[in-house]
Amino acid sequence: MKTRMFVLFFLLLSAFTFSQKKEGTEQITYFIKNNISNQKIIDSIFLKNRKNERLLRLLIKKSKENSYLEGEFYGSNALGRYYRDLSLFDNSIYEYKNALLVSRKKKDTISEIKTLNAIGSVYRRQDDIRNALNYHQEALDKATTIKNPKITTKKSISIAQNSIGNIYLSLKQYELALKEFKKAMVFQKQLNHTRGIAINYKCFGDAYEGLGDLDEALKNYHKSLNYNTQINSTIGKVICGYNIANVLIKQKKYNQALKTVDTILQLAIQEKDMFYLSSTYNTLGLAQLHSNKLQSAKKNLMAALEIAKKFNIHSIIVKATENLSFLFAKREDFKKAYSYYRKSKEENVKTLNDKNLMYVGELITKYDKERSENQINYLAKKNQIAQLQITKNRTLWIIALGLFTLIAVVIFSIGKQKGLENEKRVLSLKQDALRSQMNPHFMFNALNSIKLYIIENEQQKATYYLNKFSKLMRKILEASAIQETTLAEEIKTMKLYLSIENIRFSNEIDFTINTDASLNLEKIKIPPLVLQPFLENSIWHGLSTKENNKKININIGEISSNYLLIEIEDNGIGRKGAAIIKAKKSINRTSMGINLTKDRLTNFVKQFNNDYSIIYEDLKDKKNNDAGTKVRIKLPLS
Repeated sequence: MKTRMFVLFFLLLSAFTFSQKKEGTEQITYFIKNNISNQKIIDSIFLKNRKNERLLRLLIKKSKENSYLEGEFYGSNALGRYYRDLSLFDNSIYEYKNALLVSRKKKDTISEIKTLNAIGSVYRRQDDIRNALNYHQEALDKATTIKNPKITTKKSISIAQNSIGNIYLSLKQYELALKEFKKAMVFQKQLNHTRGIAINYKCFGDAYEGLGDLDEALKNYHKSLNYNTQINSTIGKVICGYNIANVLIKQKKYNQALKTVDTILQLAIQEKDMFYLSSTYNTLGLAQLHSNKLQSAKKNLMAALEIAKKFNIHSIIVKATENLSFLFAKREDFKKAYSYYRKSKEENVKTLNDKNLMYVGELITKYDKERSENQINYLAKKNQIAQLQITKNRTLWIIALGLFTLIAVVIFSIGKQKGLENEKRVLSLKQDALRSQMNPHFMFNALNSIKLYIIENEQQKATYYLNKFSKLMRKILEASAIQETTLAEEIKTMKLYLSIENIRFSNEIDFTINTDASLNLEKIKIPPLVLQPFLENSIWHGLSTKENNKKININIGEISSNYLLIEIEDNGIGRKGAAIIKAKKSINRTSMGINLTKDRLTNFVKQFNNDYSIIYEDLKDKKNNDAGTKVRIKLPLS
């Protein structure tokens, strides 16, 4: 370890010395000739040129010609940041995506995670919530899978958490945002990363401001300002400055607000970051508006609007047009006031439509995604599915025949309490072939529970549940012949399944199915019986050993126009507790349901542009004890 540190120190020292002597093209030649693989060394040498567009493009060109991936990655990444700071967002995303491809080509997970976060941040500046979420979530997922993460990885996790918190802010989910910022702050304080601490205190301020706690917001903005002052971060001072001014305006301290924003205006102009410059002009104009300096207010609000329109900054367009509407109303120019008011609302709709469709429960989770490793594996699985389908179709007709026999036995038993031996014979039918769709234990337990009602002469209950069981079996038979069903039918089937399963718990399981009112359940298609294995796991592994208060909640909503999200949540003993119990059993049964469902979903999503995902979350109570499991199934809609 000491040797490695010495070598790194030597390289850095050499790099620093070299940087004093070499500039521009000579630096690029040096990188390629020596095949420098450490990004920190490249950055230290190229320090003065990291905003030199011409040299960065030359670095990329020469690196491609010489298959020098490190140089290509550095150049694309630096250009992405350069364009982002200029609010040239399309250019920035293009370069960052090039950097992402290179990071994957050189199999550098750390660089890949950093770039995913960078892309997400650019989308977030554009109020493109869906894309921002996707990239930050992917970064978080990859980072959290790394065992024994080093400082760089922990920083990436913190950045992703902070960014997702900011997405919550834009969705006005302030409590949830605060929760994520606190998670991010833990890492930043562990690392003693001053800049990161400054950013998160600022974010705390945003969340508290959204919650209406202006004093707490102001306190956190000032904390952030102090840290930014320590590291002499100009852009940090600018951000804190206009945020503090905005709170002062809300507190009707207009003179203080004006003084605050006046001190940062030149800094904002100096930085040339159009996102923050337009924000500063907007805040300055708002402070002047409340101070009745209407001419100055108009000038600065128009400046904010002009920049925001030029660089497509939706959030500032909304704010600036709203403030201009207020200004012209003060001037009693109601025609213009209404015009700007309408523009504000129209722009707001553009950004909020996407946001409102986002289901925020998707955030901060871990993926359990499985994919075929290669084409051979895929073909093997396809063959397995075909064989299982043949077996299933054959055995389901056997079950159907057995079902009619069972009905005859039940009718006879209700009348005279006889024929139990025949009923037992039907119940003992081997159900192994049904495991591709329904666990045989479910079949046995369901029929056995109905048998007990017969024995106890509870004719009404026996008839009621037998009817439900019959309907469920019919739906299973129908499902065997189709590739997909409507979401409405799937919900009906799951209600039947849960009702039957609940018999053996004396109906102790409280289950609810909630669907988003905006969903057209009859038009949405999904594979039939795709939810059953997950519900089975909740019952068998989560709730079966739990005493009292057994709950299963199913929530179905649309994440966006592209995805359907189905959440299955139980308050059972959790996956860890279930694993401990399973390990103690002398005989363990292995369910193929989940794996087969994944294979079915893999085939199902081939018709879509997007993939599916299955996400598990271990739930905790206030004392951090296991409190159940949540499964999130994300299915493509288009």
